[in-house]
Amino acid sequence: MKFMSYKDGTVVGIAVLVGDQWRGGIVNGTSQYGSIFDIIADEPDGFANAFSWFEQFPAIDLSKVEILPPITGADKIICVGLNYADHTEESGYKQPDHPTLFARFNSSLIGAGASIVRPFISQALDFEGELVAVIGRGGRHIKMSEALDHVAGYSIFNDGSIRDFQHRTPQWTLGKNFDGTGAFGPFFITADELPAGAAGLRIETRLNGQVVQSSNTDKLIFDVATLVSTISEAITLRPGDLIVTGTPSGIGHSRKPSLYMKAGDLVEVEIEGIGVLSNPIVDEVDLAKQVAV
Repeated sequence: MKFMSYKDGTVVGIAVLVGDQWRGGIVNGTSQYGSIFDIIADEPDGFANAFSWFEQFPAIDLSKVEILPPITGADKIICVGLNYADHTEESGYKQPDHPTLFARFNSSLIGAGASIVRPFISQALDFEGELVAVIGRGGRHIKMSEALDHVAGYSIFNDGSIRDFQHRTPQWTLGKNFDGTGAFGPFFITADELPAGAAGLRIETRLNGQVVQSSNTDKLIFDVATLVSTISEAITLRPGDLIVTGTPSGIGHSRKPSLYMKAGDLVEVEIEGIGVLSNPIVDEVDLAKQVAV
């Protein structure tokens, strides 16, 4: 099952994919589900119940609504660095023997179709296509053998990175959290629709139609089960938490010359079996002018 969050004017709705149509409606008190977050929290029957409810609604014209990040207000967004060996090599790091974790904040997130913003204080805006695992059942000290039972489903992420700020210090948090740089979506797909752990899926990033990253989720050094179990050794995972699993090689920063995103570009991240996350690029100064007008 596939679920999408959207906004029509000032109100938020939920839609489900029925055949080739997105069907759904505005959350107006007629449903117990105010968000996909609520559906996840209503497991084990939340997905089936919500799908049955929203599939009765009329089809939605996606060109007339704003697609939102599938999950908003997650308690934690935990990102994984250096999780593909080829990316670790191109970045000049020694391959770590433990997952390299850093945090994203909700304030940096945007949905599919929204503009990724290149800040006026930097030209080093880079792309990173990634698989997202969404926690369904929380817990701590989760056994590896049971870890995938805690994953509700998956989505797509573009971990837009401001490289000069990221590398100013050994900690990457600042360069990974500029407003308007974390593209997420376009929808959430339940885990039963994909291979266990979302393994064996082609992942590809395209910039203006040119393939710049191409790999497979089989090449994750620390797979989804390992990440869930390892993170839960220290942190209590909660329903709706996001684990952004890492990017393969091909980033713009490691190219010679560097290939950074600029205003007017279009970046797409595609993961087999999930879909395509597409976002245009704008400059922060241009966006400020639009707001002023």
